[in-house]
Amino acid sequence: MISQQTIQQILARIDIVEIVGNFVKLKKRGANYLGLCPFHNEKSPSFTVTPSKEIYKCFGCGVSGNAIKFLMEHEKYSYVEALRWLAQRYDVTVEETEVSAEVKQQQQLADSLYIINNFAREYFSNTLFNTEEGQNVGLSYFEERGFTQETIRKFQLGYSLNVWDAFTKTALAKGYNLEYLQKTGLVTIRNEQPGDNYRGRVVFPIHNQSGKVLGFGARILVKNDRAPKYVNSPENEIYVKNRVLYGTYFARHAIDKLNECLLVEGYTDVISLHQAGIENVVASSGTSLTQHQLRLIKKYTNNLTILFDGDNAGVKAALRGLDMAIEEGLNVKLVLIPDKEDPDSYVQKIGAEAFRQFIADNKQDFILFKLQISMQDAGNDTTKKSQLVNEIAETIAKIDKTEDFTRQQDYIRQCSQVLKIDEQGLINLVNKFIREKLQKKEQQFTRDQEKNTPPPSDDDLSPEAIAAMEAMENGGVVSDNFFNPDERQERELVKILLRFGDKPFSEEDQNTVADYIFHLPYDFESLADNEIVKRILREYKQMYDEDNLPDKKWFLYHSDHDVTALVVQIMEDKEAELSPKWKEEFEIDTVYGDNAYLKDTISTTNYLMLRKIRKMIIENQQEMEKSTDFEVQINCIKMHKHLKQLENELTNGLGTVIFR
Repeated sequence: MISQQTIQQILARIDIVEIVGNFVKLKKRGANYLGLCPFHNEKSPSFTVTPSKEIYKCFGCGVSGNAIKFLMEHEKYSYVEALRWLAQRYDVTVEETEVSAEVKQQQQLADSLYIINNFAREYFSNTLFNTEEGQNVGLSYFEERGFTQETIRKFQLGYSLNVWDAFTKTALAKGYNLEYLQKTGLVTIRNEQPGDNYRGRVVFPIHNQSGKVLGFGARILVKNDRAPKYVNSPENEIYVKNRVLYGTYFARHAIDKLNECLLVEGYTDVISLHQAGIENVVASSGTSLTQHQLRLIKKYTNNLTILFDGDNAGVKAALRGLDMAIEEGLNVKLVLIPDKEDPDSYVQKIGAEAFRQFIADNKQDFILFKLQISMQDAGNDTTKKSQLVNEIAETIAKIDKTEDFTRQQDYIRQCSQVLKIDEQGLINLVNKFIREKLQKKEQQFTRDQEKNTPPPSDDDLSPEAIAAMEAMENGGVVSDNFFNPDERQERELVKILLRFGDKPFSEEDQNTVADYIFHLPYDFESLADNEIVKRILREYKQMYDEDNLPDKKWFLYHSDHDVTALVVQIMEDKEAELSPKWKEEFEIDTVYGDNAYLKDTISTTNYLMLRKIRKMIIENQQEMEKSTDFEVQINCIKMHKHLKQLENELTNGLGTVIFR
């Protein structure tokens, strides 16, 4: 764990213009800097960096964030990796806090495996280029596949000598641990003798998103019925196969820029397409797509195009990952390569430009493709056709994001036409599957609560999905009543604390704006509904109690990405705009300057307190209506009178605050 002191030193040195300028050519335009957005294709610059707010914003594709977010999105670093990159950049010594012995042991083991894999990568590459066997066997194979030396070096391909223990002896002589060598899969033990697991094979290193080697795939070059064609690294502390896609490190920028990921099956497919200039491509390495892999793709783009061989196996493999990809909100297309070809052979056969055009011309919508294939299989069989209708309805029901609701309706319309069934009937069937999913989630939630365990989070159906279902049942109109209009004032409260928390609240005493807010007659958390706002207020208050007021940087570069995202939105928002009535009642001045922030502090807190009082009035009225006890009713009447008095005072701008 990186210490808070180190993080503070890094944050104090961050210059967002300098950081972004390493990757984007920026030109000064007034107080800001302008450049071409690195996250989408554009000819006219719309990517703006604002040094005063320490944020970037693209007005073309909408991306925004801070310097750390930029590194995480552009370079695909984790939060900790971004911090380490910045520490190295600004020559900050990284101090780490004490962790448990178990965690420390896991970290050390992971570091050791990475070191061994890197050594092996260098060894296999050196063997490929600098030994006679490597050149005659391994290099010849790659060249026969059409790979240039530039491509071979880019993907760090290698070769393992066809000798029992050539690599093993070298690694042990260098002092590498035999147990760890076995754990990586580089070394195997037979007849109590350690030997090379990849001997006589060409080697494909598998990288993580930041370029570190997680493991290897090794292909045999001679026919051997007793040996598998590929030998892959076993799963260990750093390599989990279902969380990795081959080529991600080399494809990440192209996927970002083109807003599309091409998915193929094998290593050589990826390498051939990259060499042809088609770089937004990764491979599933012959396995069925997993949820983790789909989420990895979604980090870069929502558009997934799967390239499969045109044989039956390829079609079936394509359909296996369909529903899961739809659930993840991906826009999935399918391209079938002509029979007896694969992406590797076909791109070399027709060339890069023709291959690109082939993809563009032959993309098929995944759901409609599944429908066509299934209808061919069902033929005139009524039972199969009935089953098919249920399958398609269940698939469409998995499109549960509000922004995808129109797409869901389009599928219902098109599928009902193809199936020659009533559209309303298909709508009802889709809603049935959505309701069943909701019921399952509710039942699971109840079971988890009974077990005193937290409810599931990743797969919970969103409120937007529920609203979409209700909208369908009400004629297919989506309600846009999702946004809480009061949330702007909650954000304004956060903005005031971050910008003016340490400013004096009055000339008469030493109280600050933070003192005023945290000594209101109501619990500060109860003034907000947004959970992230509450989290920020809670953490700010904790540091306030420790006499250590955080500045905006603390939350702008927070380790919690939800907090960072909200603060970035707050910093890029225009000043809060209220109705003329509110401006008149509270004399709101939204232009920060001189002591204007004092009026904003009072008006914002009064607004939120008034909202809370009005909620309390409603709750009190409900209690009075439900109660049959005379004494309770009298107390409710007294409470109503008191709350109405507070409401009038706030509305008239006469509310007073007593510091506790």
